[in-house]
Amino acid sequence: MLPAAQVDELICLVSNLDRDGLVQQFSNYRATFPLDFSRDFLNSQPLERLKHIFLAVCLQSQRMPEFPDQLPSNQAA
Repeated sequence: MLPAAQVDELICLVSNLDRDGLVQQFSNYRATFPLDFSRDFLNSQPLERLKHIFLAVCLQSQRMPEFPDQLPSNQAA
């Protein structure tokens, strides 16, 4: 189980992702189970639902997502 501080950080990171960032995370996330979401599905779902699904995937996998080189756009310093 992720420590509470990491869960809080995960929630903040996911809540700040836009649709493009989420789609990229779904494409690159190394879950402990197969993720098979089509581009059409990801583009047709409400943003908040995608955030909820991705958060659930991360919690189930017990892994923090990787953010190459920077935080999500509205978190960048």
